Amino acid sequence: MPLTGQLTAFASTAPGLESIVAGELSGLGIVPGRTESGGVEFASTPAELVRTLLWLRAASRVTVRLGAFHARSFAELERHAAKIAWSDLLTPGTAVHFRVTSKKSRLYHQDAIAERLERAAGAAVSRLETVRAPLAAEAMEDAGDDVPTVQRIVVRVMRDEVTLSADASGALLHRRGYRLAVAKAPLRETLAAALVLASGWHCDVPLLDPLCGSGTIAIEAAMIARRIAPGRNRRFRAEAWPGYAAAFDAAREDALRGELPRAPAPIAGRDRDAGAIEAARSNAARAGVSDDVHWECGAISATSPDDVPGSLVTNPPYGSRIGERAALRDLYAAIGHLIRDRRPHSSLTMLSADRVLEGQTGLAFDELFRTTNGGIPVRAVCAPPRS
Repeated sequence: MPLTGQLTAFASTAPGLESIVAGELSGLGIVPGRTESGGVEFASTPAELVRTLLWLRAASRVTVRLGAFHARSFAELERHAAKIAWSDLLTPGTAVHFRVTSKKSRLYHQDAIAERLERAAGAAVSRLETVRAPLAAEAMEDAGDDVPTVQRIVVRVMRDEVTLSADASGALLHRRGYRLAVAKAPLRETLAAALVLASGWHCDVPLLDPLCGSGTIAIEAAMIARRIAPGRNRRFRAEAWPGYAAAFDAAREDALRGELPRAPAPIAGRDRDAGAIEAARSNAARAGVSDDVHWECGAISATSPDDVPGSLVTNPPYGSRIGERAALRDLYAAIGHLIRDRRPHSSLTMLSADRVLEGQTGLAFDELFRTTNGGIPVRAVCAPPRS
């Protein structure tokens, strides 16, 4: 299948974020298709594919279907693989990594499957460099400002059905390029954006993260408010696909024309750790939103009791060990006090790993989604403003 015309693509997500990414696709004018745990399938033109790479905020990776076929023997595998239009994806000298998973199939040896596919691709495109080690492939695909040098092919074999997909992203999409300075327990950009999007925040309403760490939630909110494409300052593997460079140039120019000069409403981040605030300022400068976020160093108990309706969006510490949980009770009580008694007309959206700590806030929460953060099961919850 040439990588032109109507493509079958898949936006991978952290488990639990599928509906958020489906909503983002709809916002881009793309009809989301089948949703499964870990992502959303969609049909797109090449131009639409480029837009998803630039604009999806909560997705982890985007892949494009190269082919699907039935194979119960290596002979079948090689015969079908030879029909893939490898030259529509790869150019001479490209480094290729086949990431294979196989379950409940006659072909179960993953390295042997990769070897046969390497052979088929090498017969179609000269001087391909194969990369076997996954860690080496990950290191090569993250090439800073340059187009990632390795092309990852995702191979899924399930019940003798083989599906081949080309990774269009390169480095994972949470790597926006701005977060070089981090505080303790940093939140991935994709999850921070998902939390802001799920909160229902409107860009003309003030937003505060009272436990901002290195500032990811406030920065992602500012980028949403300014209509800044999250992928504007990075490169993607698909830029090396034949015929795609011009589409990326056009999409970036279009994105720049649509940016707003300032966020419509105040956005603030607060943390008691002065080092975290300095990291947040540096990250905001790299993201191009220095003038859109006000940073304050101080405890949550000293936060201004502003009665103007707003949104508080935050990722408090979880206290995964029993002793830590006991020490965090006062912090969660302070969060509840801030909302109940000092900002009763504001909403609170946060990630939570512990219902006991949630209870310390004294607030009634609605669940927005469940996912993991740093390997810890968490749920996003929201307490609406009191009438």
